[in-house]
Amino acid sequence: MAQPTLAVVGATGSVGAVMLDLLSSRRNVWGEIRLIATARSAGKVLTCRGEQLVVRELSPEAFDGIDVAMFDVPDDVALQWAPIAASRGTIVVDNSTAFRMDPDIPLVVPEINREDLQHRPRGIVSSANATTATMVMAVAPLHAEYGLRELVLASYQSASGAGQYGIDTLHDQLSKVAGDRLLGSRPGNVRQAVGDDLGPFPAPLALNVVPWSGEQAALGWSTEELKLRNETRKILALPALKVSATCVRVPVVTGHSIAVHAVFASEVTADGARQVLRNAPGVILVDDPEAGEFPMPIDAVGTDPSWVGRIRRAMDDPRALSLFVTGDNRRKGAALNTVQIAEAIAAEFGK
Repeated sequence: MAQPTLAVVGATGSVGAVMLDLLSSRRNVWGEIRLIATARSAGKVLTCRGEQLVVRELSPEAFDGIDVAMFDVPDDVALQWAPIAASRGTIVVDNSTAFRMDPDIPLVVPEINREDLQHRPRGIVSSANATTATMVMAVAPLHAEYGLRELVLASYQSASGAGQYGIDTLHDQLSKVAGDRLLGSRPGNVRQAVGDDLGPFPAPLALNVVPWSGEQAALGWSTEELKLRNETRKILALPALKVSATCVRVPVVTGHSIAVHAVFASEVTADGARQVLRNAPGVILVDDPEAGEFPMPIDAVGTDPSWVGRIRRAMDDPRALSLFVTGDNRRKGAALNTVQIAEAIAAEFGK
């Protein structure tokens, strides 16, 4: 039987580049791979699986003959084009926010809820938000063992979460503040050094942390914080799960991190949690503080797993754990999770 065909929509973006790298390095399950982007990027030549591929312009006809399409595009583009692709018989795996909370569209992290892929009445599957995907890889196996009841989360999100624009902004700001050891010692002098070059961030990111990520939502919450709550509930099938999140932007190029305080239905120990996580797929345990071994984005960058450590039981509640999780937000947090979903769908074509 012929291998299914694949389209990568948004192939010229930063996450699209990681998708192409993954398609070149993972087991090949695809026949033709077609690269698609907006008119501005059409005609570019990119390499995938050692082949030079010309990027096609996004159009209805671009999906003719395509079995599966991976989308990494802005929400408005996904809202317009994913249904068009689906109407032409293409199964869409979308990495945007556009469809994640639609009850007729599964939101999937394959290691956790792969079975949800079987229900896709609109021909579209959503891939989880980068911070959610990284965090839930550690929380889900603990939930399966102990029964999750509550989460209090603080995220530390890297500049690359805002795309290449975010990365360039951070590097530009760092170049402006490098070498001046007085910066950060007086009010306002970092702002003065950075100037108006804030890029996609509401405040300077160099030499700073910004307690805000996303857009304004109701009651003072940001959209990123609501994603952590709503997506975690959907992925774990816990619609009443208590979740409180604070999302913070930090001067890290790549790698989102989350400090997790989790409350369970049954008593939990740090050693028991370590054993669960040691055996969990897609998780690497890095938890030896005495030896200086912690999960950190500088180590997780370019790797696929969620790195987990700093595991300790709460001092005042035997049912509660605190832990720290980090991972490459452009891999498991975006490109890899999307590729894994697409590969799971591709397996259906061989049955």
